[in-house]
Amino acid sequence: MTQDAVLDIARDAIYTIIITSAPLLLVSLIIGLIVSIFQTVTSIQEQTLTFVPKIIGVFVALIIFGSWMMNDLTGFMTNLWSNFSYYLSLG
Repeated sequence: MTQDAVLDIARDAIYTIIITSAPLLLVSLIIGLIVSIFQTVTSIQEQTLTFVPKIIGVFVALIIFGSWMMNDLTGFMTNLWSNFSYYLSLG
């Protein structure tokens, strides 16, 4: 296996990780910003107020985007394993 092939696999893996995790991270970020603005306006400094809505939001996002995330990861792994003989022949 050549260095280029390894770098291609690593690049595809990192890209897949970023794209797959983006919906959950964005939901968590948006909820965090909304709760932070709410806390600033109301002067409430309760720590569970930031934690619980994020968990609920990420759980709902996981329910909504979970099948897409699993299909994306499964597609990446299927592509990786289907080209396994090609990667072996490079070395």
